[in-house]
Amino acid sequence: MQQVKAVVALERGKPVEVVTINVPDPGPGEAVVKVQACGVCHTDLHYREGGINDDFPFLLGHEAAGIVEAVGPDVTGVAPGDFVVLNWRAVCGECRACKRGDLQYCFNTHNATQRMTLEDGTELSPALGIGAFAEKTLVAAGQCTKVDPSARPAAAGLLGCGVMAGIGAAINTGAVRRGRSVAVIGCGGVGVAAIAGSALVGASPIIAVDIDAKKLETARRMGATHTVDSSQTDPVEEIKRICATVYDGADGADVVVEAVGRPETWKQAFYARDLAGTVVLVGVPTPDMKIPDLPLIDVFGRGGALKSSWYGDCLPSRDFPMLVDLYLQGRLDLDAFVSEEIGIGDVEAAFERMHGGDVLRSVVVL
Repeated sequence: MQQVKAVVALERGKPVEVVTINVPDPGPGEAVVKVQACGVCHTDLHYREGGINDDFPFLLGHEAAGIVEAVGPDVTGVAPGDFVVLNWRAVCGECRACKRGDLQYCFNTHNATQRMTLEDGTELSPALGIGAFAEKTLVAAGQCTKVDPSARPAAAGLLGCGVMAGIGAAINTGAVRRGRSVAVIGCGGVGVAAIAGSALVGASPIIAVDIDAKKLETARRMGATHTVDSSQTDPVEEIKRICATVYDGADGADVVVEAVGRPETWKQAFYARDLAGTVVLVGVPTPDMKIPDLPLIDVFGRGGALKSSWYGDCLPSRDFPMLVDLYLQGRLDLDAFVSEEIGIGDVEAAFERMHGGDVLRSVVVL
């Protein structure tokens, strides 16, 4: 067992604290990872606020990269010294989804069996089964995805959640490709990643929608061809207008990615798509949210597909190494998502900066 510094949410709604925790030696199927960098994701704030569940205290952080320090018995996929990006979809290989070949929909993903604890032995709940705002963390070995070690940890680690969710929502879930039009509603980190993914595969036009001018400017830098300030303009009509100028007869975008997670913006996405187009919901709604007044005849009459995207429908072993390779080739600018690098004691301040819309990602560097 080792003692390390970590960021913990001890109580609902209270500021996080840097404390000493106990990290067990890895058991069967487990690995200890020396964390090098971990992004500050909005999901961590949800944990702190009790928006996920009440299993306090939480060990926060899940968007991370680092070096495998030790592995337990029977671990063959990774070894000490490997540079890895952590993921929260460690596929089991045994559930119905895995057996039919849809590993990206695994119903039974693995986490470490042992628990990390506070100094007094109180068990910690690791965010998304990872808990990487820590000098070292204990995870299931399957949560470690080997990637090219020449990648910068602060950039590569972002594939562990938000960037992968956005890129995957466009490419994996929405099947965006060359010759397809795309609109992305909500240009935070996930939405901008969906824009970057759409640009990567040659989609056009790529329309960014938000109410924040700073976010729209960032979206343009990351590949948006058009921007729509939905506080000033009806986004549905503007998306339709833009697409009609590019593709004769188009009545909306082929794919609309909703990266906000609200009924109002989902309805905008529904009506902004072309006939037989696709809506991808990647923004996370709260349990009480409902879609009011949506005529079923519109669902039937417009055809197409209404999809939700969980973790960008990614398979880490397939997608992480590929995206890191594209980053190293200069084709995917992961560095652009890193707004600032901060210390382990700066997480609470990073939560505050989230509300201002000034950062795509603050990244804790250890």
